[in-house]
Amino acid sequence: MRYKKQALFVLIAVLATSIVAACGNNGPQPSAGSAGDNAGTAEVSAHTAPFKDGKYQEEVTMTAVTHLASSVLFKDGETIQDNVHIRWAKERLGINLKYLWATTGSSDAYATKIRLMLAANEPMPDIIPVRGNDALLHELIDSGKFLDVTEWFETFASESWKKAVEEDPTVWYPLMRDGKKYALPILDYRYNSDAVMWIREDWLKKLNLKAPTTIEELEAVMEAFVKQDPDGNGKADTIGLAVALKNGMSATMGDVSWLFGAYGKIPGIWNVADDGSLRYGSIEPTVKQGLIKLNEWMSKGYLNKEAGLLDQDAAAADFTSGKAGILFGAHWMPGWPMPDLKKNVPDSDYTVYPLPAGPGGKVGRKQTPGVNGALLISKDFKHPDAFFVYQSYLFDHFANPPKGGEFEYGMAEGYDWIMVDGKPKPLGGGEGKIPVNKYTLMLEGARFPSLMMDTLAKLDRGEPPSTPFETIMSEGRDPRLIKAGGIVLQQKDAGYQDMFTGAPTKTMKSRWDFLLKTERETFHKIIYGELPVDEFDKFVKTWESSGGATITQEVNDWYKSVKEK
Repeated sequence: MRYKKQALFVLIAVLATSIVAACGNNGPQPSAGSAGDNAGTAEVSAHTAPFKDGKYQEEVTMTAVTHLASSVLFKDGETIQDNVHIRWAKERLGINLKYLWATTGSSDAYATKIRLMLAANEPMPDIIPVRGNDALLHELIDSGKFLDVTEWFETFASESWKKAVEEDPTVWYPLMRDGKKYALPILDYRYNSDAVMWIREDWLKKLNLKAPTTIEELEAVMEAFVKQDPDGNGKADTIGLAVALKNGMSATMGDVSWLFGAYGKIPGIWNVADDGSLRYGSIEPTVKQGLIKLNEWMSKGYLNKEAGLLDQDAAAADFTSGKAGILFGAHWMPGWPMPDLKKNVPDSDYTVYPLPAGPGGKVGRKQTPGVNGALLISKDFKHPDAFFVYQSYLFDHFANPPKGGEFEYGMAEGYDWIMVDGKPKPLGGGEGKIPVNKYTLMLEGARFPSLMMDTLAKLDRGEPPSTPFETIMSEGRDPRLIKAGGIVLQQKDAGYQDMFTGAPTKTMKSRWDFLLKTERETFHKIIYGELPVDEFDKFVKTWESSGGATITQEVNDWYKSVKEK
């Protein structure tokens, strides 16, 4: 048996060499032979398929399920089951992508359908992608139905894919159990939703104000926006700052994590303490100063009185309706929803600035990680190597396409690039784009986490695009989006990333909902002046005595276990 295992790894290595060769810069190349032909063992032939000349000799079917976000668009009657990417995978790689079903609307429908399959002990699809790091992901990993991908990734993933993951090895942490990896991280662009400061530039000019660089200057601008009728309608109906407090202190649009970061730690996430351990940000002493400021701003009318009920979309609507003068949110907002401001207020103008500094020049905000979920592979999938062939090809050819490559202008002509006067034109962020990358198994195609912000920063410096990716990113983009990307990267060291990404701990399962409810009620009441700010100190004691201290120990036990592997 020992000899068979050694032979298996040798033969897998041979196949891996052929796969890497098949994903070279010039497209699929002849393989070094197939494991199926050379193996002679039931073990190998059960898990690999004949692969030659850059594709499977006998079509391999790979089943999957997915959730279709509102940004997924189709054309010419295509569907997720029948589209240009499905045809590409079959023609290029000999892989038949077969979506068994897809949900739309709320992502809860996707989670519910998968949980029903688990409860009924139904056969799992070969591939299941899960966005985010929520309970569903950990339920699937702990179900025992999915493959330990540790050796598969090391053996079959292309070097470009491995380098992308190596940019932040912590992306593996939520996917690990006892040192083994049970899912593949879906990589995203780092800092993608980190907050920058958006301001009504026409209001600044009308009131002869400069953009604020500190919290004190920000307060002066908010005072003017509220008291000096910047919209000129003769009514006291303007808001200084649009915020979303319904779901905590961090939001993609309407964020206030930057305020707490200006004084110290970020609430709602697990920060690294001075001794290297993890500590929950909401109980840090510096959070008290952030709450004091929000209480002051609420009492002075700088904030919407309904802010405690507003989610990020509602906060953004305060800005785009012309009601609010300042909004902290992601760099990509000029694409959406900022165009609504011009529709609602035709003479309006806005621009982007760096985060204002707190005492001693400190700047901070919640940081977007370079991962957006995970992909699981069923233990019953007969040919897991097919997924690694597929995804390696996308990392080698699509993630940062070479000049002259098949994805130089985009994924498919007539979808994300078109011919204009006989010349190819990437649609980039322009109208009419059909984002084919969203049809892929990893939801966005393949991404190098650092590439987008590095590119936007280069373009913001005025340097011309020199690669296909840079050209694509420059096409059809609002200049303010590019400027915002440059600002994000300038302040990248301000980011605080949530360092606890594991499954809910034992005590979290029984106490976390109570602790979170207590936290939000206390914070909101302090902000609205219903409780004195000293109630924060009582909250910290209650949090620790009501399970928080035990949870902190459990979180650190997990952190130590994944760091040591």
